[in-house]
Amino acid sequence: MKIGLLGAGRAGLMHARILAHRVDELVIAEPKPERSAAVVAELEAEAATRARISEASVEATLTDTTLDALVLTSPTDVHAEQLLRGMELGIPMFTEKPVSTSLASTLKVREAARKQKARIQVGFQRRFDTAYTRARAAVREESLGQLRRLSMGTMDQAPAAREFLAASGGIYIDCLIHDFDMLRWVTGREVTEVMAFGTDLGLADFRDFGDVCETAAVLRLEGDVLATAQSSRFNGHGYDVRMELHGTEQTLAVGFDNKLPVRSLEDGVSYPEESAWVDFIARFAACYEREIEAFLEVVAGRGEIPATVDDAVASLRIAEAVRLSQREHRVVSLAEIEG
Repeated sequence: MKIGLLGAGRAGLMHARILAHRVDELVIAEPKPERSAAVVAELEAEAATRARISEASVEATLTDTTLDALVLTSPTDVHAEQLLRGMELGIPMFTEKPVSTSLASTLKVREAARKQKARIQVGFQRRFDTAYTRARAAVREESLGQLRRLSMGTMDQAPAAREFLAASGGIYIDCLIHDFDMLRWVTGREVTEVMAFGTDLGLADFRDFGDVCETAAVLRLEGDVLATAQSSRFNGHGYDVRMELHGTEQTLAVGFDNKLPVRSLEDGVSYPEESAWVDFIARFAACYEREIEAFLEVVAGRGEIPATVDDAVASLRIAEAVRLSQREHRVVSLAEIEG
């Protein structure tokens, strides 16, 4: 199996490490040659690397008819363009989320993918997390009783570089879109309306891009189930991702492990006992491996796509509604959002 990897930044290096042990040939394409060279050197230094590693330009990779699949870990703002180009090869593609920071561009990709019957997997890696999977099963089996409300959040230990923030689409598309995907995937319900608040704290890295660094939102789902979502770029104790599901019989939680970045003030409580998570790569390392393994099954013709462009559209519509609510200080119905 020969795979082309577009992008050799932090996510690209992570996926390259995973792929190098699972495919026969890996072609790394990166506009900054020093990045791709560093990734190639690191992979070649690993004794257990299975794949033959090579470098190519982005243009050459997007027109390489010998590839079996493409993996996109390039900057968010070029995903849509590269997906549209990649469809011409007629091979399966994996793209890190989001498909685009623009809903219009995402809808354009969806339309083209439907016409060409393109096979595209979107990188919502939490779908491969054991605890989220158990939460999904509990909702469907009603072992927690009737689901009434949820709380969830993604809190970064520290902000990413300004260069990344400029192209990320903001906190709702970069961070909380994973929570919006999990909200739909775990509950099997769609969001109907939202209300959100946020602040940039007067910081240029966020104010200059119309972004916020602290936010909280309330979401109403079908069946009048209520959810809250929060996010922060300054959760100094560590990287914190959680979901709590409150039912009439049980309350279930995702993310409450021994590396949870909290400290209890109750007497006699020492939990959690390990060092806190530092970032999403460490927290979801096993999930990233499972999602790439699932994608390789798709490439081999043995598996179904676990997260589609339709899922990307649905989650981005929620993100757009939340962002609109935060900016206009009002309740926003999902019926207002295109798509």
